[in-house]
Amino acid sequence: MTAESLFFYATDQGDGMGTGDGPDSETPVESVNLQGPPLPGDLSVPPHAKGLVMFAHGSGSSRFSPRNRWVARALHQHGLATLLFDLLTVREAEDRRLVFDIPLLGRRVVEAVRWVDQRPDLAGLRLGLFGASTGAAAALLAAAELPQRVAAVVSRGGRPDLVIDRLPEVQAPTLLIVGGLDQEVLELNRQALRRLQATKRLEVVPGATHLFAEPGALGSVAAFAGSWFEQHFAQRERA
Repeated sequence: MTAESLFFYATDQGDGMGTGDGPDSETPVESVNLQGPPLPGDLSVPPHAKGLVMFAHGSGSSRFSPRNRWVARALHQHGLATLLFDLLTVREAEDRRLVFDIPLLGRRVVEAVRWVDQRPDLAGLRLGLFGASTGAAAALLAAAELPQRVAAVVSRGGRPDLVIDRLPEVQAPTLLIVGGLDQEVLELNRQALRRLQATKRLEVVPGATHLFAEPGALGSVAAFAGSWFEQHFAQRERA
């Protein structure tokens, strides 16, 4: 499989997750516009939030990614705030070259962090990044740029190999989650794991393919991610 076909294989659009309606969440959603180029987002902050998790979507997906929205609702049950936002404007998303421009996407994540830090109600929250597919590369690039701000990173079916040379600069504890049947991406994640110097872990979900559409697979992703963020947010607080 070529690198280009891997990109399109990693797309996160569509239905059929096999997960039902997902976990219930009574956390209200605030529609926001991040500055830079104006980028729309959905912000949810539960009472007494333990931290904020920002989602970096991949392969032309958006804040409407059904899988990331499912995981976000699950993270609310861990007491975590979430921010799902578009990394590209509508016009930019029509250019397939920009969809896979990892340096650009990484800068957009950094800009989103700066937007968060300008809001008094969010600036004091510990920050985590959750990246899917190529969005995981963007999240890791941002973590390398903001070592003092990013407390933890989680990658779901991600492509950390796309920023392989920057991985040693990532200081945030990083969890890589890959489906057991997603063999090519699994091997790429194993290579990336060896380059990471921070606290790290690779979790393989047995029987899951790239989109974690199998019953229970996305629930495993949410459980791993929630525990990882809670653990490392608490450690950052003690430090």
